[in-house]
Amino acid sequence: MINPNANRKRLSEQTDDGAVSSAAGERRISPSKLVTRFRHTPHWQLGGSAYFVTFRSARGNLPKAALEQACANILVGHGKTYRLSLAVGMPDHVHLLLCPLEDGGGLCFDLSDIMKGIKGTSARRINQLLGTAGTVWQEGYFDRIIRDESELQRVFAYTLNNPVRAGLADDPWRYPYLLIPSG
Repeated sequence: MINPNANRKRLSEQTDDGAVSSAAGERRISPSKLVTRFRHTPHWQLGGSAYFVTFRSARGNLPKAALEQACANILVGHGKTYRLSLAVGMPDHVHLLLCPLEDGGGLCFDLSDIMKGIKGTSARRINQLLGTAGTVWQEGYFDRIIRDESELQRVFAYTLNNPVRAGLADDPWRYPYLLIPSG
């Protein structure tokens, strides 16, 4: 297997928030250091942790083609920069349950870089698909570190059943925008 990080140089310098920057400008998170960032809401990161993430549409309800595209883009990073446990695309928001992967050097990929990739790529593709321009997703996202197995089970059940609670499906397993990758 080809390692996409093999030719990247490392910087030993830490940013003021505790993340380590790579020569490519990407951030990595140490499994032993809690990193906190503030934009509109605080974002806490601890390498090796699982996260519940929600981001919202800036356009209200998105058409089915846009939801399909968002789901396709979410799957692109699975196994590369994060391990996706579950995702569900709702008409006006998306829920993710994921864990950033280690980069091969003992550091984890940065959640904000992961989200930038998911939201940025899917927004571009959605605009191309719909023949539109402009903002697709609201700025920022909500994230929460999953603290234990009990919380993981609660978040999984909440996310899985979100389409049923919203009246979009009778059976969550038959909802077309439910993603549970195999392997």
